[in-house]
Amino acid sequence: MSVRARDSLGGRAAVVGIGATEFSKDSGRSELRLAAEAVRAALDDAGLTPADVDGLVTFTMDTSPEITVAQACGMGELSFFSRVHYGGGAACATVQQAALAVAAGVAEVVVCYRAFNERSGRRFGSGVTRREPTAEGVALGWSLPYGLLTPASWVAMAAQRYLYTYGTTPEEAFGPVAVTARRHAATNPAAYFHGRPITLAEHAASRWIAEPLRLLDCCQETDGGQALVVTSVERARDLPKPPAVIAAAAQGAGRAQEQMTSFYRDDLTGLPEMGVVARQLWRTSGLAPADIDVGILYDHFSPFVLMQLEEFGFCAPGEAAAFVAADRLPLNTHGGQLGEAYLHGMNGIAEAVRQLRGTSPNQVPAASRVLVTAGTGVPTSGLVLTADG
Repeated sequence: MSVRARDSLGGRAAVVGIGATEFSKDSGRSELRLAAEAVRAALDDAGLTPADVDGLVTFTMDTSPEITVAQACGMGELSFFSRVHYGGGAACATVQQAALAVAAGVAEVVVCYRAFNERSGRRFGSGVTRREPTAEGVALGWSLPYGLLTPASWVAMAAQRYLYTYGTTPEEAFGPVAVTARRHAATNPAAYFHGRPITLAEHAASRWIAEPLRLLDCCQETDGGQALVVTSVERARDLPKPPAVIAAAAQGAGRAQEQMTSFYRDDLTGLPEMGVVARQLWRTSGLAPADIDVGILYDHFSPFVLMQLEEFGFCAPGEAAAFVAADRLPLNTHGGQLGEAYLHGMNGIAEAVRQLRGTSPNQVPAASRVLVTAGTGVPTSGLVLTADG
């Protein structure tokens, strides 16, 4: 792929299976077991068996190695295995890696998975408690001594600048994002916040986490697993469920990119790494914002949903809050990570597949083109998934 030219990956692979465990705060079982359960469920959904799998992709930040998952699930020989860095930024890139392997003939059936006990075990929201020395850790060293210790505190810096630049308040800007997510979660039986919508007043009354972020601007901490099965479009057409064709897939890192602490850029009101992804997705898919039926945008923190909408061109800078409040685009119809579960964005990809199949609990009529994004504030990734034909 080039940041200046359309790539040739689009339309050559598809997501054909999705599977997940329940989403909870205390799974009571190992992360390996969660991974195996999700993988087996995704293969069952695809109408495939462990013997069909010859590739696995996951995150670097994962405790269940590919060969161990293969053993636990009863798979045979693997010809492809890969991991993607940068936490939640890896979500859509796992599917891109799988599609690249399938398109190149390196593997025929690739499973992408993510499983963790992120609430009952290691809680990413607790921030940096112990870290091995690395080159990228040097950037954090400029922020940690001043109290910027957690993801919420890092995002709060950019969020405050966004509010200042566009002359708005946390309630006006961030409230519509949180309320929309919880509205959809309330009607999604798989969501942790099923049956529990919120109002703008409840958002405004929730306690501060790192000003200007309130509790209801921050994603959940979840135990669970999610898996996705990728194969060629040709093989997908012989399987029982309608395929979600990967019309475009991209990764992106911006200039002066750091992990969550890119505070020395010229402008803190946008997400340049997502701009790289946006340009490539539109270039390769041939689509534009007006063509998208559903947006599944990574919502670990509500302000970054606004910036993503602006980076992708759904609205002008500073106009995203009004865009969300007006429901101009069906957004995070599963409830997102604010409402359904925090699975590093993998559950969002599954929701995109459900929308294209017509099986979402909050189904958008005739949905045929879905945009999905991965973690923001870090090098990231995105997908455009479409219905076959």
